[in-house]
Amino acid sequence: MSAESKTRIAALQAPYRREVWLDNVRFESGMQLLRVTIKEGQRFTQLDLDAETADRWGQAMLDWARHAREGQSG
Repeated sequence: MSAESKTRIAALQAPYRREVWLDNVRFESGMQLLRVTIKEGQRFTQLDLDAETADRWGQAMLDWARHAREGQSG
C-alpha cells in the first residue's frame, strides 16, 4: 500500500448528527484527491474525488444552495 499525506480542509456538522470531513490527500505517486468522509453514528462512508469531479460536484451543490435559499425568501 502506498503512503499518503492528508490535510484537513474542513469539518462540517450536518443535520441528524452527521459529520462531514474534507481532506486533501496526496499519494507518493503525486496524485492528489479530495477525500470526502461522512460519519453517521458508527458508520463511515469515504469517497475520493479527482479535481474535475470535485469541481462539478461543488458547482452542483452551489447551484442547489442558491435555489434553495431563493425558494425560502419568496
